Amino acid sequence: MVNGHYERPAILDLAGDVRGRRILDAGCGSGPLSRALRDRGATVTGVDSSSAMLDLARRRLGDDADLRLADLRDPLPFRAASFDDVIASLVLHYLEDWSAPLAEMRRVLAPGGRLIAAVEHPFQSRLQAPPGTDYLAVRPWSFQWTVGGHAVTMRFWHRPLHAITDAFTAAGFRIAGIGEPPLAPGAREAFPEQAAHMSSNAFPWFLFFVLEAGSSPGPPGR
Repeated sequence: MVNGHYERPAILDLAGDVRGRRILDAGCGSGPLSRALRDRGATVTGVDSSSAMLDLARRRLGDDADLRLADLRDPLPFRAASFDDVIASLVLHYLEDWSAPLAEMRRVLAPGGRLIAAVEHPFQSRLQAPPGTDYLAVRPWSFQWTVGGHAVTMRFWHRPLHAITDAFTAAGFRIAGIGEPPLAPGAREAFPEQAAHMSSNAFPWFLFFVLEAGSSPGPPGR
């Protein structure tokens, strides 16, 4: 529900009309967002650090899909100015250091391109932290998801809002928009218990950003 009726609709709304745009889906996972963007007319390239996820994405998108194995902490395998948009949805908060990943995303964007990003809302990790935890500190945090009857520990990095925005501007992006959207229409009817839980927190789970690369291209690359 969180992805299909909250994160993905919000990202697609922010992306707008993508017909003919070259888009890098950074951290594409099993490919649902890549497929939605492709269905809307974009030319999509997906990268992920998990070969298993890329196998699932290829099943979803077909054998001709442009999917690459790549870790966002390493240089991206693309020339400078290769994309009109980079979408990094629910991936940056897994990384301790954003400097190199954001610099690479900036490099592969064409002048005037956009980075559209979604990250965990910092209040989520703040609410789940022990009393007295410093909100202003960049720190790891984790919780368990139960998937198919198995408990999986997920580890994230908490960042206060100013650390998030400072990282974006330090990488050469201009913040064009910050969003805290509601659930998509139909979510409450389809998933009443989960929707009620999200509403009870009195704020969204994620923060959404539209960031502009400006008119100057990033540093030369491959």
